[in-house]
Amino acid sequence: MEAEKDRITHQPGREDWRPDAPGCRDPERCRQPACAASAWGRIPHRRLLGYWCAVFSLIIVTPFLLGSLLPQDALRWAAPWLHATGHPATPLISGDRYLIGVGKADITGPVVEINLMGYADPKQLGTGLRQRLYSRAFIIADVDRPEERFVYLVLDTQSGDTAIRYGILNGLKELGPSYAVYNHHNVAVTGTHSHAGPAGWLNYLLPQITSKGFDQQSYRAIVDGALLSIRRAHESLQPGYLSVGTTKVHGANINRSLFAYLANPEQERAKYNVSADDDGSVEKDLTLLKFQRASDGKNIGVLTWFPTHGTSLLGNNTLIAGDNKGVAAYLFEKSVRDDPTAAENFIAGFSQANVGDTSPNVLGAWCEDGSGQMCSFENSTCSDGRSQACHARGPFFRVKDNGASSCFEIGRRQFEPARALYDQLQRNPTPVGGGPVKAFHSFHNMSGFSFLLPNGSEVRTCPAALGYSFAAGTSDGPGAFDFTQHSGNENTTSPVWRVVSRLLKDPTPAQRACHYPKPILLDVGEIDTPYAWTPNVVDVQAFRVGQLVIIVSPGEATTMAGRRWKQAVQDAFVRLSEAEPRRGVSQAPSPVVVLGGPANSYTHYITTEEEYAIQRYEGASTLYGPHTLAAYINVTLSLLPYLGADAAPPPPHDKVGLFPPDNANRSLSFITPVIRDGPPLFRRFGDVLTDAQRLYRRGEWVKVVFVGANPRNNLRLEGTFAAVEKLTAGPAAAGAGPGGQQHEQQAWTRVRDDSDWSLVYHWRRTSEVLGSSEVEIVWETEDWADRGVYRIRYYGDAKSLGGDIQAFEGVSSAFTLV
Repeated sequence: MEAEKDRITHQPGREDWRPDAPGCRDPERCRQPACAASAWGRIPHRRLLGYWCAVFSLIIVTPFLLGSLLPQDALRWAAPWLHATGHPATPLISGDRYLIGVGKADITGPVVEINLMGYADPKQLGTGLRQRLYSRAFIIADVDRPEERFVYLVLDTQSGDTAIRYGILNGLKELGPSYAVYNHHNVAVTGTHSHAGPAGWLNYLLPQITSKGFDQQSYRAIVDGALLSIRRAHESLQPGYLSVGTTKVHGANINRSLFAYLANPEQERAKYNVSADDDGSVEKDLTLLKFQRASDGKNIGVLTWFPTHGTSLLGNNTLIAGDNKGVAAYLFEKSVRDDPTAAENFIAGFSQANVGDTSPNVLGAWCEDGSGQMCSFENSTCSDGRSQACHARGPFFRVKDNGASSCFEIGRRQFEPARALYDQLQRNPTPVGGGPVKAFHSFHNMSGFSFLLPNGSEVRTCPAALGYSFAAGTSDGPGAFDFTQHSGNENTTSPVWRVVSRLLKDPTPAQRACHYPKPILLDVGEIDTPYAWTPNVVDVQAFRVGQLVIIVSPGEATTMAGRRWKQAVQDAFVRLSEAEPRRGVSQAPSPVVVLGGPANSYTHYITTEEEYAIQRYEGASTLYGPHTLAAYINVTLSLLPYLGADAAPPPPHDKVGLFPPDNANRSLSFITPVIRDGPPLFRRFGDVLTDAQRLYRRGEWVKVVFVGANPRNNLRLEGTFAAVEKLTAGPAAAGAGPGGQQHEQQAWTRVRDDSDWSLVYHWRRTSEVLGSSEVEIVWETEDWADRGVYRIRYYGDAKSLGGDIQAFEGVSSAFTLV
C-alpha cells in the first residue's frame, strides 16, 4: 500500500525501522522527500541556481571519479545509479545464465467456521483474517535446454500434500502445450508450516478428522492459486543470473526436544557447537538464492531456507495468517518497494528447512500453573505430571494477543538478516553456475523397504504407525489427554486409549517389533477403511541448479536428521560433479545443499535413530520405524545420478507404475455449508453498527462493526474483505471555481487491505435462525502512519435461501488520525 512504503509495521518492544532511512527513529524528521521539498522552498532563487549548477557538475564528474578511485566490485555495485537509463551496461554478476521466473497468487481459503490445520484441535475454528495466504512460485530452467527446469512452490500452508499436488499437475496439463514440460519430476509443492491456515484439504483421513472431513473450497483455493502463481512465473521467464549466500539468524529458533537431541553422539554434536549463541542444537544458517534478470540487472525475487516452526501464533489463535514465515515474506517484499535494485512485483519466498525439533517460542517451555517453574526437561510435564500446563513462550508472551506480537517479531528476526544478505550479494555476489538444471522425483513404498546401511547390515522400514507420545503434543501445542512425551506407553496411559487403539487396528507382533522401541498407539499405515489414513507411499525428490542442490523432504526432518541427509547428499554430489565437464569455469564451485519441506505429501517426522529411541513427540511421529531417515537417504542417493550434467531424464512415472491414491474426490465431509445470510430487523447488509470515532492518535486501534455476511460465500481471492482509505488531493480541476480558478479535487485512496498485518477482519455469527452476523474491522494504527483523514470500507457477499450471492459494501464515517 502506498502509505506503507516508508516503514514497516511497528510492534511492541522493538525500535522503529524504515527501509529507506536506516537508523531513523523520528517518522516526521525522516520523511526525506517532504523534508527536501520544504528545504528547497526556503532557499532564495539566486542560491537555488547555484545549487542546481553544483548538482549538475557532480552528476557529470562523479562517474569519472568513481571509475578512477573505486575498485571494480564497488563500481559494479554502484552501476544502477550511474546509468541514466537505469540499465547497467553489463550484467551485475557473472556466472551461468539461466531462465528465471517468479510468480505469486492468493490461496486464502475459508477464513471462518473451518478448523485450522496444525494443532489438531477441533475447537480451533477460524473467526477471521489477519493476513492473506499466498503461493510463491520460483522457476529455473536451462537456457540451452529449456525443457530441463523445475518449479519450487512455497505455500503459506502447514505442508505440501498429495491431493494438492495432483490437483496442480492436472491443472498444468489443462493450461496448454507450453506447460507440458511440468511433471511429477520437476514440481515441488512445499508448505511454510504455518499452523494458522484453514484445514480440510489434506489427502489422507487422519488429518481430516479434526476438520470434519475434506473441504472442496479450501482445496480449490490452494490448487487454483498455486496454478496462477506458476502461470505468472512461467509467463515471466527470461534470461537471468542466480547468486547464493548464507548468513546467521539469531533469536528465531530453539530446540524444543533438546533431551532427544542430546542423545545423538557427542562427537557429532561437537562439530556444530560454534559458540554460546550457536551451540548446534538448532541450525542458525539461512540460505538465500537471489534471482536477477539480465535485461536490466534488477532482482525479481529471493528464495530462502531457514528452520523454525510455524507455531508463533498459538493454539488459541483463530485468525488466518501465514505465521512468522508469512510475516518475513511480507516485510521483505515491502522493504524493496521503490528500491532501485528490485524489479516491480518482487517476490520473497521463506521456505522451511530441517524444522522438526525447532520452535519459534525462544524463551522456552514454562508451566502455566502458578509455580513459575520450567517444564520437565525430559518429558515436558509440570508438577501434576501432566503436559497440559506446559507452554512455550515467544518473545512477547505477556501480550495477550494469541501470539501475534511474538509472531511478528520472529518474522522480523528472519527478515532482517535475509535483507542484509540480499544487500551483501548485491555488492559481492556468489554466482550459481558451472552446472545444469536437473530434477528427479520418485514415489517410494516405505511399508516394508529392505536396504543395506553403510556398515553393511540389512534393515527395513515398517508400515506407518504413530506412538503414544504423538498424542502428547509438544510445548508449542500440548495434547488434550493424559499422554506425556518420552514416558508415554500403554501401561502408563488411560485404559480407554488402549481400547480405542485396538478397536482401530491392533498391531501385529511383527509390526510392534519393526517399530520398537516405539509403543504403537495408532497403527495407521495398516488401516484403509474408508480410505487410507496416512501415506505409506512417499515422495523422494531433489533439484539441482549449478552447485546448488535442493532436497525436497515430505516430512519434518529434525536438526540432526537434516544434517545427516544433507551431508550424505553433499558427499555424493562432490564425487558426481568432479567427473563433470566444466561449463566455463576452471574449478567447480563448492556445493551448497539445502533441505526444503514439508513437501508434496505430509509424512509427519524424520528423526535420527538415537532421537527415535527417546520417543518424544518427534520420534513417536516418525512413521516408518527407526530406520526412516536411513531409508530416505538411501533412496535419495540411489537417484542422485539423475542430477549429473549428462544424465538422461528419469523415467516417466507411468512406466514405474507406483502412485499414491488421490482422495480429493472421494473424501468424506461433514462440514456444514452456508445456508443463508440475513440482516437483523430494520437493517441492511453493510450498515454500520459501531462507527469510528472522530479522532485517533497513531498507535490506537480503530474499530468499526458492520452488518455482515459469511465470508465463505466469496473468498475474494486476489481481492480483499477490508480496506483503509485515505482522503487525498487529486489533480487540479480547471474552471471549478469563480473566475476559472483551479482547485484540487479530493479522492479516497486505498492505503491498507487485508494482506496487511495491521488490518484485521473479525466475523461472528449473531443468530443461527436469522443467519445474521457481524463483521468487525480493526486497524491497529501504526505509530508511523501518515496523519490525515481516513475511513474503513467493508466488502461482503450475502447468500439468499435460493443460493444466489449478492455483493455489497459498507463504509464508516471519516475520522482523523493525528
